[in-house]
Amino acid sequence: MRSTPFRWAALVGLAAAAGIASGFAFHRLHASSGRPAAAALPAFHGQASWAAGRRAAPAIALRDQAGREVRLSALRGRPVLLTFMDSQCKAECPIQGRQLGAVLRGLPPADRPTLVVVGVNPTGDTPPSIRHAMRKWTLAGPWRWHWLRGTRAQLERVWHAYGVTVEPSSGDIVHSLVLYLIDGNGWERTAYLYPFLPAFVQRDLARLGTQAA
Repeated sequence: MRSTPFRWAALVGLAAAAGIASGFAFHRLHASSGRPAAAALPAFHGQASWAAGRRAAPAIALRDQAGREVRLSALRGRPVLLTFMDSQCKAECPIQGRQLGAVLRGLPPADRPTLVVVGVNPTGDTPPSIRHAMRKWTLAGPWRWHWLRGTRAQLERVWHAYGVTVEPSSGDIVHSLVLYLIDGNGWERTAYLYPFLPAFVQRDLARLGTQAA
């Protein structure tokens, strides 16, 4: 997996200020004003953040690695970490996966979110490859997680809704590198470019905690 270029010029400046390479695509991260909105809670650590009630997370309804239908709306009540990966990836997804694993293991059980991975490899993401990747990347653990699968058409709707670019290549699939933090009421609160500091994500999750739907 390789990253695609930025699509949002304002975010390039934010990323440069944070010392993050401009190879990470993140073209959906904009508020209606063109700037990240001020959060109601203390500032989050992502490259963009929004106040509660500002940006509803787009709906998702796909089947996971076990064939269960998963609706994002049904996961309310606790935060969700939402990202996009390829279980066959040999380059950057393993690094991202280990970062996320470190985030989850470093949190008290009460603060752990539900992890949702949307696949970017419609034909290559199979139940065995997903289980293997989750184990190898240390992403499988004592927390709830779902790796969502579907046809390319089904997945493309989700990719588009979250501003994720997915492009075929001769090697690993090229796609945007982004992690969204969604609160327990279904609002997008912040989003991170890879690579990120696990401690920052942990602090943001601890701040949200578990929320009643």
